[in-house]
Amino acid sequence: MKARLPFFATMIGSGFGSGFWPWGPGTAGALLATVVWIVLGLWLPATALMWATLGLCVAFTIAGTWATARLQSYWGDDPSRVVVDEMVGVWVPLVVCPHGSIAYAAAAFLLFRFFDILKPMGIRALDRRVGAFWVMADDLLAGIYSLIAIIIIRCI
Repeated sequence: MKARLPFFATMIGSGFGSGFWPWGPGTAGALLATVVWIVLGLWLPATALMWATLGLCVAFTIAGTWATARLQSYWGDDPSRVVVDEMVGVWVPLVVCPHGSIAYAAAAFLLFRFFDILKPMGIRALDRRVGAFWVMADDLLAGIYSLIAIIIIRCI
């Protein structure tokens, strides 16, 4: 008899099910997070959106690390179905994006996916480490590089 997956860990880790998308689950998770940011922007003023996005980064880094640790015994060390790391990674540059800007949201998404897929400048080294936190860490660093790029773009 196969053990049941823990429900809350699965919901958080899989990005509310987006990690089960068969063609690019990481992209699906990052896209969901971008859409969440855009929808939040419809209801929240600019400063509140920035703080809410920062709060999502912190809360889901903690919850994602917990969920990943719970799911590793079922799915392995860095399972493709765990996409909460991609969600947090794309929220990082969205913290500094202009309120309501679809163009900047798209840029944050594309920059994050670029850094997440190519894994330059230390991201690959973090990706090779084993453990639930390290599953999150490489995407956090990809998000930080994307954040820096967005800040540079905004200053030009």
